[in-house]
Amino acid sequence: MSCKLTQRFVPGYLDGELDLSLTIEMETHLRVCAECAQELERQQALRAALQRSSLAYAAPSALRERIQSSLRSSAPAETPERAGAWRPSQLWRPLHHLRWAGAFAVLALCAVTAWQLLPGLRGPASSQQLATEVFASHVRSLEGNHLMDVVSTDQHTVKPWFDGKLDFSPPVEDLASDGFPLVGGRLDYLEGREVAALIYQRRKHFINVFVWPGAAGSSSTQTLEPRQGYNMMRWTREGFEFWAVSDVNAQDLADFVRLLEARITPESK
Repeated sequence: MSCKLTQRFVPGYLDGELDLSLTIEMETHLRVCAECAQELERQQALRAALQRSSLAYAAPSALRERIQSSLRSSAPAETPERAGAWRPSQLWRPLHHLRWAGAFAVLALCAVTAWQLLPGLRGPASSQQLATEVFASHVRSLEGNHLMDVVSTDQHTVKPWFDGKLDFSPPVEDLASDGFPLVGGRLDYLEGREVAALIYQRRKHFINVFVWPGAAGSSSTQTLEPRQGYNMMRWTREGFEFWAVSDVNAQDLADFVRLLEARITPESK
């Protein structure tokens, strides 16, 4: 996420209004960007100052009583014999059953949160959904200055950098001798989990390679997908999922993937 986007979302982050994906991106960016972290601190200090100053105003308890009284008086009267009867249709009557609507809202929020936090409860994301996430992550990385968390010219710096930051050790190979030098890496998020992003270069073009564990022993051939002027390829090898995204031409990307696949062996993990 770029600094411009982060600072735009700071108020929503403070109010807890961002979805899970944006919240994770915000917190990741704030950990590595001092300028955005300072902006967050400034807004937190402003909020605290406003709450302490004479500008803060707490609504009197009488206001709550008037609202509750108004809600009660707006409810239709019921006959004695049916006053205690519960009817499903009552749940949907506005105002009289706002507390039921609030309860359903809480339940819905819990369900959505569980759906986002527990991928195992909801089955794998569709291929197109994942492709959209990968593409968006690639484009975001090219905005501003968040292409790389670690800069390097070989795998001996990049691979150790991931130690302790991920729950897996990604295979990292340098293809400088083949015209695709490894220039760095970073942490990213896909399908609600942290993944490794390896950055390669082809002349003036960057290639993002996203890596995370897949099914043990899985292996599949590459699949090419053009999207909005970019090319994307995905494949599995040695128990890892791979996605490569770049604006290099399709042949260059295919050559890069072929070279990378040839280097990835059980010993390279």
